[in-house]
Amino acid sequence: MADYKTTWGQKLGYGIGAVGLDLSYGMFYSYLSYYLSSVLGLKEAFLLLLTPLARIWDGVNDPIMGTIVDSTKTKMGKYRPWILIGAFSNAIVLSLLFTSFGMSGTKLYIYIAVMYILWGMTNTMADIPYWSMVPSFTNDPKDRNMVATVARTFSGLGQGLITVLTPIILPMLSSGMTTENGYSATGFSRWAIICGVFLVIFSSICVKSTKERNVIYNNEKFSFKQMFKVIAGNDQLIVFMIFAMISNAGWYLTSGTAVYYFTDVLENSSGQSLFSMIGAVGSVLGLLVIPILEKKLSNRRIYQISLIMTIVGYVLMFVFGPILKIAIALDISYIVASIGIASMFVAQTIFLADIVDYGEYKTGKRNESIIFSMKGFLQKMAYTIQTVFLFGGLGIMNYNSQITAGKINDSTKSAIGIICFGIPALLILVSLIVFSTKFKLHGKLRNDVHDYISEKRANN
Repeated sequence: MADYKTTWGQKLGYGIGAVGLDLSYGMFYSYLSYYLSSVLGLKEAFLLLLTPLARIWDGVNDPIMGTIVDSTKTKMGKYRPWILIGAFSNAIVLSLLFTSFGMSGTKLYIYIAVMYILWGMTNTMADIPYWSMVPSFTNDPKDRNMVATVARTFSGLGQGLITVLTPIILPMLSSGMTTENGYSATGFSRWAIICGVFLVIFSSICVKSTKERNVIYNNEKFSFKQMFKVIAGNDQLIVFMIFAMISNAGWYLTSGTAVYYFTDVLENSSGQSLFSMIGAVGSVLGLLVIPILEKKLSNRRIYQISLIMTIVGYVLMFVFGPILKIAIALDISYIVASIGIASMFVAQTIFLADIVDYGEYKTGKRNESIIFSMKGFLQKMAYTIQTVFLFGGLGIMNYNSQITAGKINDSTKSAIGIICFGIPALLILVSLIVFSTKFKLHGKLRNDVHDYISEKRANN
């Protein structure tokens, strides 16, 4: 039986769903830290404590959600009902997370903690089924790669819209007490609501446009023993979790710290829009070259080249940013890093689809959603690493006191530059080493896995 190939209408419809998901991602990962610390004035110690505690819960909640999705069987399919439920729920929580209702003191801290955890839970409800759908579309390796590439392209578009438009739109939506760059709690609330509406719209288009074909239902009841067995029994999943978490943490450090760098260091918040726009150009270039490179290079080699380009881009950004302070050269260097980051994320999605097949190859059982739940969990763990570096550094430098006094000192500006551009380069270098030495799912092993899966589907 020949592998079914998806149409471009299905690819594009699927990709549109990623735009909505990443509008929420972008608000959470790129602007929540700034909103909580600089707009609401929450203490760094609170955020340093909250993030690891939320990850402990995610470590339990994400695989549970993956198991629930794996066992779901409805007329709409296995994944699409949860995409709708998760998108609607996440849109509501996103709006509430960026709306403080005038609260202060202990009440505000409790409210933010609850909404923070609920955002992770509702995001998981949409994110796991969305990315778990990739293997269900097709068994054809090249078509699967293209589906992942389109989805990551639209995902980058969603993040790009947030980073480019937020510095422009927030001052327009803001009223009442604002920061020096025109941001206010009201502006963040209105912008989050707008993003939530589009999250629901784009997710609905995704569900309407796609069809699940190669679906394997898991009728086993959930148990922690089974969940840990699936994760522990897939050695390549564990390796993937390590190198992807480290590299993603580097990227999140830049996306989360950029608002501090342009606002507090360069004192030019609108400059972040140009920086992000140039980065978006790099992302598009990175996605366009992947189909070309696939004709001559393996996914393994493409991924290594992507990480090397990212490291080179970060080194250049660190030199032209914090050291030499040449803004235009900093922006141009970001193109190099963005090309690498874009292709890195595509390759990670492809690797996870291969890891799902590898798990079935090893054990005879298929657990897409449990394995893809690790994608969301590693992103949250990467965000935790970002939080430790960012708020740990800001706490040591007494950032809150300086914001209150209206003057950021030179030491703090230097620290923000190092966190934004220096530390990410080191993290991505470590990730490259782990990937190159420990990830074995390529070459003959990958071909054997694909042949096994195709033959099994044909026999069924």
